[in-house]
Amino acid sequence: MIIDIHGHYTTAPAPLGQWRDAQTAALTDPLRAPDPAGPVIGDDEIRESIESNQLRLMDERGIDVTVFSPRASFMAHHIGDFTTSAAWARICNDLCHRVSELYPDRFVPGAMLPQSPGTDPATVIPEIERAVLELGAVTVNLNPDPSGGHWTAPALTDRSWYPVWEKLVELDVPAMVHVSTSCNPAFHTTGAHYLNADTTAFMQLLAGDLFTDFPNLRLVIPHGGGAVPYHWGRFRGLAQALGRPEPEESLLHNVFFDTCVYHQPGIDLLLEVMPVKNVLFASEMVGAVRGIDPRTGHHFDDTRHYVEKAGLAPEDLAAVEERNARRIYPRLDARLTAQGR
Repeated sequence: MIIDIHGHYTTAPAPLGQWRDAQTAALTDPLRAPDPAGPVIGDDEIRESIESNQLRLMDERGIDVTVFSPRASFMAHHIGDFTTSAAWARICNDLCHRVSELYPDRFVPGAMLPQSPGTDPATVIPEIERAVLELGAVTVNLNPDPSGGHWTAPALTDRSWYPVWEKLVELDVPAMVHVSTSCNPAFHTTGAHYLNADTTAFMQLLAGDLFTDFPNLRLVIPHGGGAVPYHWGRFRGLAQALGRPEPEESLLHNVFFDTCVYHQPGIDLLLEVMPVKNVLFASEMVGAVRGIDPRTGHHFDDTRHYVEKAGLAPEDLAAVEERNARRIYPRLDARLTAQGR
């Protein structure tokens, strides 16, 4: 089985975006507020959006299951306040749950959180519980920068985050550390802000003691870890200079990386530097990079092509493509096991 742990509903039916536009407009003109129950989207609209996009490409590329969460750039936690984000998260999470109900063998839900700049992180806990216990989410996407590129939030090691970590450990659910849209013009959303955030989150973890307090917490850093694997010597050196243990000892029992790296040399280096047990197959398809690489004739985001050309031993390839996901996402494993897989 090939499990893609990083998929977003980037092709959601148009009424979802229209509802969000109305919600945003209502921040200055309450008369434009949308129906609080959410947009009206029929099952056939969902099927059309999925079958002609994600499901078609999954079939073409031989991907069996995708962990499917709301569109990352649409989270936009910097818009409005906590009430705004709470309503938006509920609607987006419900929609991903519906996808998983329509295609129970192919999609497993992940969830976004109702974060908002300056708001106590603990306010997201009710939506974590609802998403996991009622919607069947196997992971959540946690934004380390709800301000959208201005980095006003405390580091992930700050004690204000501890109630969130406690809840994730209690529910045995990992979090993917994933930012949203940048509203800072200095940082392109997908080309800079995403990769900057991956790197920043890792450095925050390296400089702190989070996993001493939460030895069972599991965090996935997407997009191949940003700069981390490619500057591993720098991070080892910084750990030494800060009086910290080697990152392999202090972080790699709890921190994992996905394969959303869109060229062969990058995948090769990721798999050479990082232990196989810390790498999970993912493509973020359909996502930020959708074209075909003219040098290879393959889609940039066809990451299975790169992973399977990386020269891994069969048992290591199976770990990256399936077993690591089942180990790190136990609720995913339980769902697949219940299906006889």
